[in-house]
Amino acid sequence: MRILVFQHVDCEHPGSLRQFLAEDGIEWDAVYLHRGDKIPSFDNYDALWVMGGPMDVWDIEENPWLVDEKAAIRHWVRVLGKPYLGLCLGHQLLADALGGTCGPQKIPEIGVLEVELTDEGKSDPLFKGTAHRQQCLQWHSVRVAQAPEGAIILAKSDVCSIQAMRIGTNAWSMQYHVEIEPDTVENWSAIPAYAEALTNTLGQGALSNLKKNTDENMSQCLSCAKQIYENFMRRIV
Repeated sequence: MRILVFQHVDCEHPGSLRQFLAEDGIEWDAVYLHRGDKIPSFDNYDALWVMGGPMDVWDIEENPWLVDEKAAIRHWVRVLGKPYLGLCLGHQLLADALGGTCGPQKIPEIGVLEVELTDEGKSDPLFKGTAHRQQCLQWHSVRVAQAPEGAIILAKSDVCSIQAMRIGTNAWSMQYHVEIEPDTVENWSAIPAYAEALTNTLGQGALSNLKKNTDENMSQCLSCAKQIYENFMRRIV
């Protein structure tokens, strides 16, 4: 088994999911699209993971590779029907690539905030064994405004109605971050766009508070990540 990972910035990688892959002896290859890496042939890959990033789905002038990435996601999910997992930007790209729409999040979601599974989410195989209400790291100012036709909404929050979704029986995506590690907040705060959004939304001193809240919820986040990882991998085997 081999996983293909699309990355949009160096520090937004699969995070804690890397540990689970290593424990299972599963190899994975990262494509650094922001560096100019070309998307490889899909022949040797069993699943596609698409990570987050500071750009938006419509930023094609500054990041022209987004056009090819969306086409690749569409081909992977719709034509090949292979397993897909998208996180944050990867959630938005899945929606955009398959005919949904994304737009500004009126109230940016930044912090450790609650996400609630919908009735469909409670019975979805990806979330089997996870809490129906979860504390998750959020760091986004864009949302999926309209899901693609046929999408099943799996999770929501008070200000964002599409926190997670499933397309068909092979593609899942989440607006929030299940992959966080102890150094995630520190690493991401070094990205200017993320640091600016953090300060603008939560004010001065927000970084230390976010780090504290993340540390307090780290055990729960890692446990949830492990369960979601195992559930996803069962869909492949």
